[in-house]
Amino acid sequence: MNVLITGASKGIGKAIALEFAKNKCNIIGCARSDFDGLTNTQKQCKDLGVDCYIDLCDVAKEDEVQKFILSSTNIIGPIDILINNAGISYIGLLQDMSLYEWNNVINTNLTSAFLTSKYVIPHMLKSQAGHIINISSVWGNVGASMEAAYSASKGGLNSFTKALAKELAPSHINVNAISPGFIDTEMNNSFEPAELNAIFDEIPMGRAGKTEEVAKLVYRIAISEYITGQIITIDGGWT
Repeated sequence: MNVLITGASKGIGKAIALEFAKNKCNIIGCARSDFDGLTNTQKQCKDLGVDCYIDLCDVAKEDEVQKFILSSTNIIGPIDILINNAGISYIGLLQDMSLYEWNNVINTNLTSAFLTSKYVIPHMLKSQAGHIINISSVWGNVGASMEAAYSASKGGLNSFTKALAKELAPSHINVNAISPGFIDTEMNNSFEPAELNAIFDEIPMGRAGKTEEVAKLVYRIAISEYITGQIITIDGGWT
């Protein structure tokens, strides 16, 4: 199987790439600017005995997405599984947020899933099979103070997931979303120790989730045949 993962240079995206590579899937990975991170992901995947194509791609821009998918499939082959993982956040008061900053979050987190799906779905329709898995967030379900754009983008991604699942089910293409809680990634490195302890006190399991735990769940969903249209939470009981 060939798996395309956006935001594959670090964090959850990199962990997903390695999990699928361990299970002998070929990897197609992209990131907006972190080519060194992508190169590291590629090396680790190839060390696991699979092919891995990487390139920079701003998944919020249609021309770049179209070019990246064409180039990668010419080398690796048709895409069987799409993982929409690329995402950014903005923390601050809504009234202090510029329209550019709002659009940047929405386009990176939500519009990107539309664009990649638009150009990958034709590959899946030809084989009458495929999986699309969107990496959402618990904030898409409950919202987060000071993160209105991020919460809105993930809530939109959840609705997009459910709608697309209904659209593609007759073609045997499954669409689901994974909704992580507090995961140990660079996105959460800004928290002070006291803030982390306060968060962990709210999580029944008392700790942050690991990127590898999210990746294992993504893989399980990708090999399931009768799960579609679901938003699956992995948050240690937090929400």
